Amino acid sequence: MDEVVVDQIMNVAHQAVSWIAFVAIIFGGVVPYIPQYRDIRRTQNAEGFSTYVCLVLLVANILRILFRFGRFFETPLLWQSIIMIITMLIMLNLCTSVRLTSELNTKRRSFTADSKDEEIKVSKRLFLDFDRNYFWSWSGFVDYLQCVLAFTVLAAYVTYLLLDSVLFVESLGFLAVFTEAMLGTPQLYCNFQNKSTEGMSIKMVLMWTSGDTFKSGYFLLTQAPVQFWICGLLQVCVDLAILFQVYFYSRFPQKPVSHTTHTTSAKAL
Repeated sequence: MDEVVVDQIMNVAHQAVSWIAFVAIIFGGVVPYIPQYRDIRRTQNAEGFSTYVCLVLLVANILRILFRFGRFFETPLLWQSIIMIITMLIMLNLCTSVRLTSELNTKRRSFTADSKDEEIKVSKRLFLDFDRNYFWSWSGFVDYLQCVLAFTVLAAYVTYLLLDSVLFVESLGFLAVFTEAMLGTPQLYCNFQNKSTEGMSIKMVLMWTSGDTFKSGYFLLTQAPVQFWICGLLQVCVDLAILFQVYFYSRFPQKPVSHTTHTTSAKAL
């Protein structure tokens, strides 16, 4: 009788752990962007966050969803991709709005008192202009949506044509996880250009690191395709490189500290 009770308890515990892991995998990836989203809204400054992070994650998760048509993987990973795509679009919407407002305010300040009544215009950069000089630096959120939709349709069409090719499917899977593994690279480069991590949420990077470590372990335990866990480990390495930047630029400042202190700076956190 006791053994039956113990088995039941073990089964309940196993189911509870499985559901916790299920929820963590689906929503854990988007949690790091909550503090960054709040910081951008509070400071009305998006300069410290690289929107190319959004581009990388959008491409990676669209490719991952397409990869599932050729090779099955865990359902939580599918839902994770869907939730991540929605989250990145929300982040892009906020960053675009904040940067447009910043450009308008800059132009207003540049006007003299005599030209107050003149209409202030900001030059528009559109996706449909197909100007590569302004790629992923468009003026409106709609342009980003158009780009994402165009990429999705093109990638889906190519996948449909080559779905019977094992080499293509495996390459697609590797490209999906390798692109995701590079998600921290735009932020790493942005910090290097700015010679500072000001404007970047350190909480976001710490959550990246813990989440990527958990995710890599999950890939190994669930025997996910080898592409997943190799690139997961690569992702952890990039996260650690960004954390080193936080330490280095706070210990050895490369540029004068701005007069406006943002709550997202390394010193504030």
